[in-house]
Amino acid sequence: MNDLESRQLRYFVAVAEELSFRRAAERLGMAQPPLSRAIRELERGLGVHLFERTTRQVRLTAAGEVLLRDARTALEAITAAARRTRHAGRPAPELRLALKADFDAGLLPQFLAAYRREAEAIPVELVLGGRGDQEAALRDGRADVAIVPELADGRGLDVEPLLTEPRLAGLAASDPLAARSSLRLSDFAGRFLPDGKPAELGGLPPDPARGDGRPRPPAERESFAGSRRPVRDLTELLSLVELGGIIWFVPVSIARRHARPGIAYRTVRDLPPAEFSIAWPQDSRSPAVAAFVRAATAVAAAAQPVLTAQPLDIAQPLDMARPVGGQRADAAGAAPSPGLARSETNPVTVRR
Repeated sequence: MNDLESRQLRYFVAVAEELSFRRAAERLGMAQPPLSRAIRELERGLGVHLFERTTRQVRLTAAGEVLLRDARTALEAITAAARRTRHAGRPAPELRLALKADFDAGLLPQFLAAYRREAEAIPVELVLGGRGDQEAALRDGRADVAIVPELADGRGLDVEPLLTEPRLAGLAASDPLAARSSLRLSDFAGRFLPDGKPAELGGLPPDPARGDGRPRPPAERESFAGSRRPVRDLTELLSLVELGGIIWFVPVSIARRHARPGIAYRTVRDLPPAEFSIAWPQDSRSPAVAAFVRAATAVAAAAQPVLTAQPLDIAQPLDMARPVGGQRADAAGAAPSPGLARSETNPVTVRR
């Protein structure tokens, strides 16, 4: 057959993800009969059945599962190529840095200040998104480099660890557990995290072998049963923690920036630390990306002893400019950047 067309792949992916020709047609903004014909033509050209169709359901065949995986990758590559080409053709290109707001161990101003001193530095555009959006932004061409709190899918990316920092448990100040100075994960049995996972797992996926994957009712404390839909933003999350609806395992740098009288932050002895990395596309040849990676890794290497030595008492703000063992968070020895205000030499813009 002729080479696959991106139109065919888009049609196939829509049907494969919806498992319904009707819903896929609605998603694509087209009538169902031409979509069905296009899928049959694709199957004839490939010489395989991609779907098992009955009057009641549509299911992927083994061949369809393989094509779905590769089709998604191919469509991502096509979209990324177009975005990167348009970006490269701008009169004044910018370095697009993807991150989740606040998930930078408090070091983003220092990263940017150190990057501005690099000869290859260009203006920075912050691409803000939710947890897990950063890897997708790198693959589909929306971002050039990313700071990621945890890497869910590293395919097609180069990754460099930056640093680790302790996590604390955020819980309502009225919670009986808040009376303890130190806790263990097992103390949170029956409590839930913002994403609905059992808190005693420490944020790990449920393990069906242990019976962790069985459905559970919402955690109830006193008269409050928590939220029945996903938490949308940080303000909502803090409110639910304060009311006792959820438990939040939070990097200590974020806990310091968001202290509230109604929230107690407590040490959990067996809670794994937060790990931050920097990631960029494997095929990137951008001098600006290389310069940012150099600057960020240098700042992080100098900051790690500060983060490790800092007490977990969130009443005291983390002073990254104060020497700890003769080192500063700013690897070049300059004062940290005061924030994300625009700079005349290297402005920062924000896109959500």
